[in-house]
Amino acid sequence: MSELVARTGRHQQRYRDGFRLVAGGPGEEVVEVLMINSTSGPGLLFPKGGWEDDETDKEAALREAYEEAGVRGDLVDLIGHYEFKSKTLQDEESPEGWCKAVMFALLVKEELQSWPEQNTRHRTWLTIPEAIECCRHPWMRQALEQGFSKRHTGVVEVGICKSSSK
Repeated sequence: MSELVARTGRHQQRYRDGFRLVAGGPGEEVVEVLMINSTSGPGLLFPKGGWEDDETDKEAALREAYEEAGVRGDLVDLIGHYEFKSKTLQDEESPEGWCKAVMFALLVKEELQSWPEQNTRHRTWLTIPEAIECCRHPWMRQALEQGFSKRHTGVVEVGICKSSSK
């Protein structure tokens, strides 16, 4: 009969932001999403931004996740399409600021130490209920409530926006 030995001590355990990370099972999986601060007011947002002429919607979503949140990974699902009115983006193509966003779930494989918007953006990992509470925009709360019923793990919801005359 072989001898079973449990690990003891905490010198090799994982910690993040002052918390000891613990694991257990079987149990309900904890799903976290990555959100970033808004540069124009309170509340948290998903990385999102304009869809450029030389890229697909998926390429735009990956680029925005890198530029705004400093993460790289694989798009795993289309979350949905959402319309909203931008308070800051109004131009001759969309004088009232209407936007259409397509949102994807991104399985994060890498969190970068430096990224293009690191001086103005801060990233925060939150559970779905925490994210819903902190989310700045109703359409993003809807995306969280409806889009993550499939229970993605370790993902960031990223999106792209394209101006549109409604």
